[in-house]
Amino acid sequence: MRRGQACFEEDSQKQPAVGHWKPLMPSKGSKEEPEPECQDPGGDESQSTEQLNVSRLRSSSVEIREKGSEFLKEELHKAQKELKLKDKECERLSKVREQLEQELEELTASLFEEAHKMVREANTKQAASEKQLREARGKIDMLQAEVTALKTLVITSTPSSPNRELHPQLQSPTKAVFRKGHGRNKSTSSAVITAASQSVTPEPVSHECKEVDSILFAEFQAWKESPTLDKSCSFLDRIYREDVGPCLDFTKQELSELVRAAVEQNTLTIEPVASQTLPVVKVSAVECGGPNGFRSQIVTKCALSGLPRTCKHRIMLGDSGNYYYISPSCRARITAVCNFFTYIRYIQQGLVRQDVELMYWEVMRLRREMSLAKLGFFPSEM
Repeated sequence: MRRGQACFEEDSQKQPAVGHWKPLMPSKGSKEEPEPECQDPGGDESQSTEQLNVSRLRSSSVEIREKGSEFLKEELHKAQKELKLKDKECERLSKVREQLEQELEELTASLFEEAHKMVREANTKQAASEKQLREARGKIDMLQAEVTALKTLVITSTPSSPNRELHPQLQSPTKAVFRKGHGRNKSTSSAVITAASQSVTPEPVSHECKEVDSILFAEFQAWKESPTLDKSCSFLDRIYREDVGPCLDFTKQELSELVRAAVEQNTLTIEPVASQTLPVVKVSAVECGGPNGFRSQIVTKCALSGLPRTCKHRIMLGDSGNYYYISPSCRARITAVCNFFTYIRYIQQGLVRQDVELMYWEVMRLRREMSLAKLGFFPSEM
C-alpha cells in the first residue's frame, strides 16, 4: 500500500497543472518514457480516472480555443471590411470637401469681382448723376431767370400795347435794319404776334361806349377757372366758329387747313422779304407762289388767295423748308389770329396778372381785330 501511494503521489507530482498544454500523443521521433508501473490495482484505477478528467479538460480547452480563434477571425474580418468601407467613405467625403472648397473659392472670387464691378458702376453712375444734377440746377437757375425776365416783358408788353424797344420788328421801316439773308420770327414768340401790331393804334377803350355781354363773360370766366387750348369748351368753340375759322378761310382750302393747323400748333413762321436781291437762293427753300426770287416788291400770285398781289412777306409751315408768299391782307388775317392765340397762351401759363374783366376786354379787342381783318381792313404798313 505504501508503495502504491508513493507511486500515485509521484505521478500526481509529475502531472502538469490545469491550464498548461501537454500533447496527448507522442510526437514522431520522440519516445515516451514508460511510466513507472504500479503494481497496486486500486492505484491504477484512480490514476486512470484522474487522467480521464485531465484529458476532458484539455479537450474542452482546445475546443474553446479553436472556437475563440474562429470567432476572433470572423470579428477581425468584419472589422477589416468595415474599415475598408470607412476608408472609401472617408476618401469620398474628402473628395466632396475638396470640390466644395474649390467651388467656394470660385464663388467667393466671383462675388468679390461682381461686388467690385457693382461698386465701379455705382461710382460711375453717381458721378454721372452728380454731373447731370449740377447741369440741371444750372438750367433751372437759367430758366428761372428767363421766366422772371419773361414775366417782366409780359407785364410791360402785351398785344394791345407792345413794347417797341423789346420788339424791333415793330419799329418803322426807316429804323429797321435788315440783316444779310432773312430773319425768322416763330409764332411761339411775341415777335410774330406783335409784328401784326404794326397797325394804327386803336382808340382808347375809355372813349368807347361798351357793355359786357353776360353770356360771353360767363363763358370766359368758366374758361379762366381752368384755362385750356382744347376747342371743345364753349368759350373757344364760339371763337373758332365766329372768328378763327372765318379769318383763316382762304380761297386755297388745302393750304388754309395747313396754315390753321400750324397756327394752332405754334409752328408758323412769317418772314419779311429781304430788301435786296440775294445772289444765291438756297436749294431747300422751295419758292411757292412765284419764282421771282428775293425782292422787296414781289408782284406775284398770293399763295392763299390765288390773286396777283405785291407780296412783302412769306410764310413757312413748321420746318418743312417750303415758303409761301402771301399778300398784306392775308398776313393781317394770320397775324390777328396769332395775336389772339398768343394772349390766351399767356393766360394759360399764368403770365397775365390782371383783373378778369380787363382780360375779357382784351380778348374782345383781339376778336374785333380778327373780324376787321376778315372784312379786309388792315393797316397800310402791312
